[in-house]
Amino acid sequence: MSNDSALDHRPVAIGRLRLEFGAFFIAAPLLIAVLFPPNWMFPALFAFTGLGIALLHVTPGFQWAELRYNWANWSIRELVAFTTVTALFCTALIYLTRPDAAFFLVTHRPDMLAFIWVAYPLVSALPQELLFRPLFYRRYHGILPDGRKADLLNAAIFSFAHLMYWSWIVAVMTFVGGLLFSWAYRKRGSFFYAVLLHAIAGNIIFAVGLGVYFYSGNVQRPF
Repeated sequence: MSNDSALDHRPVAIGRLRLEFGAFFIAAPLLIAVLFPPNWMFPALFAFTGLGIALLHVTPGFQWAELRYNWANWSIRELVAFTTVTALFCTALIYLTRPDAAFFLVTHRPDMLAFIWVAYPLVSALPQELLFRPLFYRRYHGILPDGRKADLLNAAIFSFAHLMYWSWIVAVMTFVGGLLFSWAYRKRGSFFYAVLLHAIAGNIIFAVGLGVYFYSGNVQRPF
């Protein structure tokens, strides 16, 4: 194929990627949040995750082996600092917003908390990171803005994906989390580190009681 022919097809490919990006990262979360009843949200999210993994698998140039790259490019000191700051922030936030829920699972359902701590990294943090880091940056790199703007867009999209909870607290936390997880994936080049930070943050959230904001049974739509 000549260079001219390749250039002729490029606008079509870019346009298709933009439509796909909009449908997957904007339209789907919006429909789930607005139309789906709370008890349908998680089955819809699992289907959403499955589709995203399939898209990642067929992304040109992507290989699953690259998820192992730079897996150890982080330090214990940095991890301890992240864990400490996250725990202090989440503890302050639960006491400011929902003191009645503070450390509820720790004191009343330690068995449930133990189950969450084992399951969350595998069934939530890992698939979310696949969708919002490798899929986002690898499949759609041709339509993303340059540099820091791409990371801000990533954090905004990650936050928007949690619209189903209809909570400004969830929106802010996931936006900040998106920036941190994106930094681990992009700047450290470590998918493992992004998953690890996500898993630690999620487990802290449920331990201190902020899981009340991430429970579909508590969702109250503003309409």
